[in-house]
Amino acid sequence: MVEKKDKKAEIKVSGMSCAMCSLAIEKSLKEVEGVNDAQVNLGTEKATVDYDADKVKLSELENAVESAGYGVINEKVVIKIGGMTCAMCVKAIEDGLGRLDGISNVNVNLSSEKAYITYNPTMVTIEDMKNTIEDIGYQYLGIEGEEAEDLEEKVRIQDLKDKRNRIIVGFGVSIPLMLMMYFNVMLPIPMTYFMLIVSIIPFIYVSYPIFSAAYRALKNRVLNMDVMYSMGIGVAYGASILGTFSIVLTPEFMFYETALMLAAFLTLGRYLETRAIGRTSTAIKKLVGLQPKTATVVRENKEIETPIEDVQLDDIIIVKPGEKIPTDGKVIDGESYVDESVITGESIPVIKNEGKTVIGGTFNQNGVLKFKATKIGKDTVLSQIIKLVEDAQGSRPPVERIADKAVTYFIPTVLTIAIIAFSIWYFVYGSTLLLALTVLISILVVACPCALGLATPTAVTVGIGRGAELGILIKDGSALETSEKITSILFDKTGTLTKGKPEVTDIIEAKYNSEDILKYTASVERNSQHPLANAIVKNAEEENIEILESTDFDTFGGKGVYASVDSKKILVGNRALLEDREVKISADNEDKIFQLENEGKTAILIAINNEFAGIVAVADTLKETTKAAIEELKKMKINVFMITGDNERTANAIAKQVGIENVLAEVLPSDKANEVKKLQDKGEIVAFVGDGINDAPALAQSEVGIAIGSGTDIAIESGKIVLIKDDLMDSVAGIQLSKKVMGRIKQNLFWAFAYNSALIPVAAGVLYSVNITFRPEYAAFAMALSSVTVVSLSLLLKGYIPPAKKKNVSI
Repeated sequence: MVEKKDKKAEIKVSGMSCAMCSLAIEKSLKEVEGVNDAQVNLGTEKATVDYDADKVKLSELENAVESAGYGVINEKVVIKIGGMTCAMCVKAIEDGLGRLDGISNVNVNLSSEKAYITYNPTMVTIEDMKNTIEDIGYQYLGIEGEEAEDLEEKVRIQDLKDKRNRIIVGFGVSIPLMLMMYFNVMLPIPMTYFMLIVSIIPFIYVSYPIFSAAYRALKNRVLNMDVMYSMGIGVAYGASILGTFSIVLTPEFMFYETALMLAAFLTLGRYLETRAIGRTSTAIKKLVGLQPKTATVVRENKEIETPIEDVQLDDIIIVKPGEKIPTDGKVIDGESYVDESVITGESIPVIKNEGKTVIGGTFNQNGVLKFKATKIGKDTVLSQIIKLVEDAQGSRPPVERIADKAVTYFIPTVLTIAIIAFSIWYFVYGSTLLLALTVLISILVVACPCALGLATPTAVTVGIGRGAELGILIKDGSALETSEKITSILFDKTGTLTKGKPEVTDIIEAKYNSEDILKYTASVERNSQHPLANAIVKNAEEENIEILESTDFDTFGGKGVYASVDSKKILVGNRALLEDREVKISADNEDKIFQLENEGKTAILIAINNEFAGIVAVADTLKETTKAAIEELKKMKINVFMITGDNERTANAIAKQVGIENVLAEVLPSDKANEVKKLQDKGEIVAFVGDGINDAPALAQSEVGIAIGSGTDIAIESGKIVLIKDDLMDSVAGIQLSKKVMGRIKQNLFWAFAYNSALIPVAAGVLYSVNITFRPEYAAFAMALSSVTVVSLSLLLKGYIPPAKKKNVSI
């Protein structure tokens, strides 16, 4: 009788509001096969589940909670791992960690050498993960952070040094031996014995890491490249020993120098890979290096240098010329130019004085600044950028599935080809055992899934890092792949195409004079945060118009606002609002509204006590780069739309200024996402560019949401691409960067497949009829070259500048 493997899990649940929520989750969990019992505590927001671990996994329980309509709260950790060499290493670690009950998701990135893990801390610990990684045969280098970075660098340097020494020994011995064989040097003892004596110690030294890694892989029931390499060099050296002592084979089977040179070439390939991969994450290392370690804080009227960890919110901080700004804040005294290029990609220093914000990690140039800390630790802009880039580099675009699937079948296929080729040459064609073994060894050595495994993650890592350097934050790998396919892009108007800082241009009198119109309108709009409302309030303050208290304030989404001021009922909004309240507008005033809208101005209509009182016209200026950005997108054959709540005439007037033909006007905020969906239903791949809370649903609905970094936090959270600068040319640059990265991924995959597709048949001897054979040492060199080619192509992205970033044009 098989004993049940019962376990208990505690799942943290979000989104519950009543007892019915608890019952719904319990019901969903109990319906999962293998669950013995489930209880949900509304107070602690936890689901306690008894289940049979042989029948159901934690991830399935979490899916049951989510399918009931609730969220699961897990923790995430990024672990640095050393010793990975190929895509099969990635699979071994993912499979090993995935077997730990309590881990929901594992994604290992070969190029950044990190494991991105989502886990339930009540079921599995970091120590469990550490032990699993080490048991599989890899190095646990700690959790992502400064200490881990230092340890990683030390391990990398030591690993490179170790490989370099083995390469020197390998080639230092194998090359002279090969020359002695070629020139048939006479010796006092037989050449075979001399070769064995001279090569055995160097061979063990050079090949030990390969055999050791192969042993660990087989121990964990994993077939990786180290197993194949061990077979290749093991067969070569083993055959040589058998031939030396005439056991089965004859002395002609002498591969001593070949086996040693093979091991040296394989080590050289790993050395070059390790060096190249180390350079793929330089962008994130630069960002981490920007974080200052100390800050000069004013406490009790004294300037004290304190570790950055001890800085508190609202601390007053002094920054002198040439120093880094230690944290985010608002300037309260002083004036200086600050170089923000490390964050925004903008090379021109920005003037900072009282009231301006400063960003941690940027460089103060020429003056002394005193500012109040507004964000510290993980909440600073720099920390958020680092976290975003790290998460993005750990993500996988869908295209990587091609390589993942290929790698799964690669090694069994190659082993099969090697055995078949050996058998055909030896048993079918009756060739010498020497030739058959040469073919076998060459196939085992030349085949390499490493290039396939590196093709996507290296390009993603470098590309996303390059984006961060340019002020374009790409939040996951799937955004790269989708951005390449965009067919339509929608721009919100206010704050996206325009500066979002409108000004009052006209006040048209009707029932009331201009001063009263402005007074009552500003008194109502002071309760609103809309940019148009702010413009009216600002104008009233500049004109020294008294702003009165209002009551009964109410808003009507996409139409306007209402309030009672000085015992008068005030309506401020568009035609739709006034029509709803049956406020009549004379033909003369309709003409004035029409004229204002044709000039691209927004006409705000005012009614007092249900009578039309007048018009306040507001105009928002376009951003300097708006027109150029639209022109670039058109050149890329992307359909450009403007979406706005403005009426059709105003919207068309503004669209005409920037060259947009497709206008979606009078769209309520709640309907923006619906307009995106309408385009998607027509087969369009849609990007949405916006910056406000109203844009968040549309950003989320679109395939690629592009959030302006100067916008609200919720908009940034909803976007898949975040532009740090308030510059629309960066939206174009983000799409161009995505296309470039995806092009490089496809190029990498082509070369990875091409190397293996071309060289495996050659190694198998298909060109033997024209006297072309593939010696094992050449095969090893080609194997090394394939991975280095792929990584090098990815590294070229480090210097890529999107065409849109090279332009500096304005409207």
